[in-house]
Amino acid sequence: MTLGPLMLDVRGTDLSDDDRKRLSHPLVGGVILFSRNYQSPTQLSKLTADIRALKSPPLLIAVDQEGGRVQRFREGFTRLPPMRVLGRIHDEHPHQAKVLAREAGYVMAAELRAHGVDLSFAPVLDLDYGVSSVIGDRALHNDPQVVIDLAHAVMHGMKDAGMAACGKHFPGHGYIETDSHVDIPVDDRDYADIALKDLLPFKAMVDMGLQAIMPAHVIYPRIDARPAGFSPFWLQNILRGELGFQGMVFSDDLTMEGASVAGDITSRTLAALQAGCDLALICNKPDLADKVLSELDHDWSAASRARLARIHGEPHPYSMNELLEQTTYVRARHAIATLGMESGNLALGPDPTEQTNNSAT
Repeated sequence: MTLGPLMLDVRGTDLSDDDRKRLSHPLVGGVILFSRNYQSPTQLSKLTADIRALKSPPLLIAVDQEGGRVQRFREGFTRLPPMRVLGRIHDEHPHQAKVLAREAGYVMAAELRAHGVDLSFAPVLDLDYGVSSVIGDRALHNDPQVVIDLAHAVMHGMKDAGMAACGKHFPGHGYIETDSHVDIPVDDRDYADIALKDLLPFKAMVDMGLQAIMPAHVIYPRIDARPAGFSPFWLQNILRGELGFQGMVFSDDLTMEGASVAGDITSRTLAALQAGCDLALICNKPDLADKVLSELDHDWSAASRARLARIHGEPHPYSMNELLEQTTYVRARHAIATLGMESGNLALGPDPTEQTNNSAT
């Protein structure tokens, strides 16, 4: 069976007949998992194995497992800190923060790979301007150089575990208060202002080998009337052209309100793919997914197919039992476990994406 340009979700903790039929469609190339898909480590391993068995080559399996409020799998997994905790540590102890960031990236990725998950949509590269209702403590810092240093360390940790990193939300979602899950955010700054701050982490991480990026459902009207994820200017002129990015571009969830300006779900999907996204996410709306599967007519490029092939997790990861015997994993888990519990992430409020239909973010 072939892979295609869509990433869909599944309804529960195992595959229904409808899930199997949907995921077997030639337009589908990946699956995103949410908290509702997780019951236990054993159940998750079976679910990912069942998904993987549907196609050859297998579907890409992804999740949002940043840490803090946005950690889909919790019981049986190491509690990861909100990324802002690493930024606060960096203020006083830069070297220690970078070590912890690498260990957090490694633990997160190693545990996911042990359960058959290929990719976590992390790290967040947005700057913390102190105003965004959806970014908040997910941002590492307000200083672009600190974000670069810590995100680079997270990416290295993920690579140590055989997982690619995905920076988000290009070209920056932290400046505005509006949440793109429930509204249409507009950032009125001009390109020079964005380039001088928000774009710096993306440029640096691309130069350092970042393998995937997710654009924001944000409109920057002084630059383009379309949200970044639907904008050839942002995705082709700036990301591919000026920044020289050669990796995978995932759309954010196309059922989010921030994507509504592009029309109905099929129009949104086509607009995202034509703008430069390699894989388009349609989450939590199986009826809309079915509509796209029946209507989408898109010539998926050979370049996108190659990028999808490269983004899969490295083969033969450690099992969880094998991980527990690895000194590197045990040490890293011990180092960050207290950060995850002491950071107060349970008191920082619920995951905003869980409140808005479990959207990707």
